[in-house]
Amino acid sequence: MENLAGIGKEDRKRLSALFRETKGTISVKDTAGILKVAPTDASKMLSRWAKKGWLSRVRRGLYVRVALESRTADIPLEDPWIIAERLFSPCYIGGWSAAGYWDLTEQIFRTVVVLTTRKPRDRAPVIRGTSFMLRTISATALFGTKPVWKGQVKVSVSDPTRTILDMLIDPKLGGGIRPTVDIFLSYLRSENKNIPLLIEYAKRLGNGAVFKRLGLLLERYARDEESALNECKAQLTKGNVKLDPGLKADKLITRWRLWVPESWAKES
Repeated sequence: MENLAGIGKEDRKRLSALFRETKGTISVKDTAGILKVAPTDASKMLSRWAKKGWLSRVRRGLYVRVALESRTADIPLEDPWIIAERLFSPCYIGGWSAAGYWDLTEQIFRTVVVLTTRKPRDRAPVIRGTSFMLRTISATALFGTKPVWKGQVKVSVSDPTRTILDMLIDPKLGGGIRPTVDIFLSYLRSENKNIPLLIEYAKRLGNGAVFKRLGLLLERYARDEESALNECKAQLTKGNVKLDPGLKADKLITRWRLWVPESWAKES
């Protein structure tokens, strides 16, 4: 860990300019543009200031400022959503992270779920003690989000309906099918419930497994949604899928073409 060390008048002036002109993070490109220096010089400056404890390195070429009251530069991420926006954009915060933001779950998940159009090698990076879960989506699937301000930084988060849909596509994003069902039930009780929009989003994404999982959940928990149930039946694709790919499933619900755990079959 580095303790905060003194810097000269010129460095103070440059750091003040960076802090004033940047939002949340400071990159080599930012520094070169703001200070009118070459990228190589900007990189050296940032490295030097980090060693002195005025900045904290997040990733190669990316830094965050260290608060004056901090006694060390070895600090946790103040707001992981800002870092996600900077590192993985085009992207949005989704899954259980978005569910928590929309008050659809009271569970606390420390890992931040990010859906991105990028294809990172490491899909479970740990940055400054914060874990991220990354999922790659196509550029055409980048819809159904809302802008959220984190300080001076605008971050995209999946809206409540898209949040549900993403977890039906991949239950891991909700912590598995059981937590996903709990979130789905909260959604059904919330003012954000919008079943027609859920169907519309599902059609846009063209994921057949979604209609199978959604159909079963609607049949079980919202039988009055007849129009949506009929739409799910009409959109069924060939082949059988698991309700939750992460669970053992040895019972087939033929009407929804879903393999489910035995406990689910007994309830059907």
